[in-house]
Amino acid sequence: MPNSAMVLFVVVLGTLMVAVDTTIVVLALPTIGEELHSDLSSTIWTLLVYLLVTTILSTQLGRLGDIFGRARIYNSGFGIFTLGSALCGASPTTSLLVLFRGIQAIGGAMMVSNSGAIISDNFSPAERGKAFGYTAMGWNAGATLGIVLGGLLTTLLGWRYIFYINVPIGIAAIFLGFRSIRDVKVRRAKLDLAGVTILGILLVLITYGSIQIASYGVSFVNALEVTQGIALLPLFLFLEKRAQSPLINLSIFKNRVLGYSLFATFLQSTGYLSVAFILIMYLQGIRGFSPLYASLLLVPGYVLASFVGPFMGRLSDKRGSRLIATLGIVFMLCAIGVYFTLNADSPIYMVLIGSTLSGIGSSMFYPANNSAIMANSPEESYGSISGLSRTLGNLGTLTSYVLAITVSSLSVPRYVAFQVFLGTVNLIGGLAQTFLQGIHTALIVSIVILCVALVLSAARGKEVRGVKIEKVSATTQIDS
Repeated sequence: MPNSAMVLFVVVLGTLMVAVDTTIVVLALPTIGEELHSDLSSTIWTLLVYLLVTTILSTQLGRLGDIFGRARIYNSGFGIFTLGSALCGASPTTSLLVLFRGIQAIGGAMMVSNSGAIISDNFSPAERGKAFGYTAMGWNAGATLGIVLGGLLTTLLGWRYIFYINVPIGIAAIFLGFRSIRDVKVRRAKLDLAGVTILGILLVLITYGSIQIASYGVSFVNALEVTQGIALLPLFLFLEKRAQSPLINLSIFKNRVLGYSLFATFLQSTGYLSVAFILIMYLQGIRGFSPLYASLLLVPGYVLASFVGPFMGRLSDKRGSRLIATLGIVFMLCAIGVYFTLNADSPIYMVLIGSTLSGIGSSMFYPANNSAIMANSPEESYGSISGLSRTLGNLGTLTSYVLAITVSSLSVPRYVAFQVFLGTVNLIGGLAQTFLQGIHTALIVSIVILCVALVLSAARGKEVRGVKIEKVSATTQIDS
């Protein structure tokens, strides 16, 4: 196998494993809580800590890849992820499980924050769309496997095996990674400690405060945490403008293609990923389906996206990203339109139609948008921009979770919304109808956010492919 093909294989494998562990825990949460004798609020942190850690660390770890070598950080991340998985499986208490999930998330963040940079190091701008199509395939396949394996392994072998399954795969991937992925043009530079610290603090405040809002509602303390995090953003920007080796070189945003693509990443994640949470709540809470059956109804969309993604990535190499990524958001909006028509008696094929439309949309948006980001990034900042893109995507995912829980729980008590999310309660009668109204309100919020992402995606301009971007000052390549 040629080296570039092997590099792509290892990156796709890493993407698949991280994606698996994003979804595999959801169906096991009730069983974990029961066996470890923990309450709902403690058990759900098994899911949230993974997202919290990857959101906080991705940009910084991407920058470390620029300074110390992307392959070194990526391959080390595989090792930490595998170790964390083994520790999770052996956890005797919920507290230790949450701690070990955090360790696993550190490894996952090291991998995903540098994966885009490694693709860019090993593939020319004219070939990256195809490569990102395969990583999108890995993500969608991983999400599908997570759904299926989470239910099957928990039922047949026990919840610990949803983590143990990573260990033999991880060991093999570590061997392949150190053998095939090599660092390209490592540029020694000072680490922007002030920028790393301030960004970490503001992300902790914003993400933790947002999770508390979703869990317990708005209070003075959690509102203050989010406000303080946002208030630190001007200080971070001030420090970055004056840093000798900034964590994020703000000059990159002079490139409209790059800047708009990054913001589209955040808004698409915020507006669309909440739909999956909302749909699961509808299927479990209103239709009374089991968590496994409800999740399996989403599989057709993931499977379709897995197969179509590489083709769409290849097409974006030839035609550019703007049209394909924008049409992807249009398909996502159409899927939400289908979901908006659902009621307590809707035929299930409507869910499958929506899942199919969403699969087409995600297979178009992700590879095209990621390719646009990396094709318009300066080579010396591949890692930091790849990490920034992942941070924005994770922050959008977290925000979408908060929106889904918060908006839908306006119509029912918050603890009921959590029980519906975990599949431990079914709603009937007037309460189900009231909850359905809350779901429709949450979908309207998602539509509004996605429409803004649509505008940004369409207005990004037409990027120039095949031109190597050497310096940040040479990044304004727009043919609008």
